[in-house]
Amino acid sequence: MNRNDIRSLNAQGGYPAISILLPTHRTTPDNRQDPIRLKNLVRQARDRLQAEIPKREAEPLLQRLDTLVKDVDHARALDGLALFVSPKAASQFVLPFPLKERVVIDQTFATRDLVYALNRSVRYWLVSLSEQHTRFYEGVRDALAEIKTEPFPMSMDGPGATEPLPGGKGIEPTKYLDQMHRQFLRKVDAALNPWLTAEPLPLVVAGVEHYLAQYREVTSHGHSMLATVSGNFSKTSAHDLARSAWPLVEAGMAERRRALLQQLEEAASGTHVVSGVGPAWRAAHEGRVDLLLVEQDYAYAARVDPDGLTLAPAEDATAPGVIDDAVDELVETVLAKGGRVEFVDNEALAVHQGIAAIQRY
Repeated sequence: MNRNDIRSLNAQGGYPAISILLPTHRTTPDNRQDPIRLKNLVRQARDRLQAEIPKREAEPLLQRLDTLVKDVDHARALDGLALFVSPKAASQFVLPFPLKERVVIDQTFATRDLVYALNRSVRYWLVSLSEQHTRFYEGVRDALAEIKTEPFPMSMDGPGATEPLPGGKGIEPTKYLDQMHRQFLRKVDAALNPWLTAEPLPLVVAGVEHYLAQYREVTSHGHSMLATVSGNFSKTSAHDLARSAWPLVEAGMAERRRALLQQLEEAASGTHVVSGVGPAWRAAHEGRVDLLLVEQDYAYAARVDPDGLTLAPAEDATAPGVIDDAVDELVETVLAKGGRVEFVDNEALAVHQGIAAIQRY
């Protein structure tokens, strides 16, 4: 799941929008209870829906929900499962982070928990280079989901791939093939542009050393590269590729966080850093935040003044008119205005009250 999925869900709501959220398990014996718990949640949804709307309106929705449930593969479960059904939508997401178990029937889908988890999870792009099967993935922690939107997956064609290499005087086959490889890798690099522009996540590149070296020479995304994974993964499953990549991603992200904290320390000597959720909120809504750093578990319940720029702390996160977590809203605002957001270890920003922003100006 990515932000586009959430935006799509929010656009396809309309009463009754049914959301079923369930924490799941990756291994036995824990995962044996997952089908039973899902069945119980579906029963709750059925009972509530039949009590709230006429049977003839409920039945088509319940049939769509039953179809979704039949498609759930509990053997391939991760840490969470989300099902969404409305008059306009029917979607299932297997998620690499746990969810609070619940059924929600409302005007819109219950995406809040997903946004929170997505914002605070390690996310990255991964491209696996190969002549025959160059594949593109979105990574969330130790799970990869393949993106099969045109032009991915990509295959090299022409001489050296689908056609013989040219012969004749003056032709050096090895150099000619290297040239064809670089040409293909430039196409791959260009195909990544829309994705890395829309969501500038770190990029992980996998492939044999020869392709990795050539890609480094031609890429325009070198500043985004977090790690490289050496090996031939042309026939490797997403699951096994994730197992190879995740330790390197973890190490790369740890180094990235150290560099960002160093950047914050250097910037703090000037006037471009604001500390605390209130000043960061104002800077974000004024479009001034270039980089927002937040401690992993930092949350802040607040009320917003009528001007929209000032926060006041709230003791009861569930009270009417209270934003249960202003940090979540703040993160979305920074991202919407073209800024970057990074989560760091708890206590790493103690002198900044848990949150700090480096401003553009």
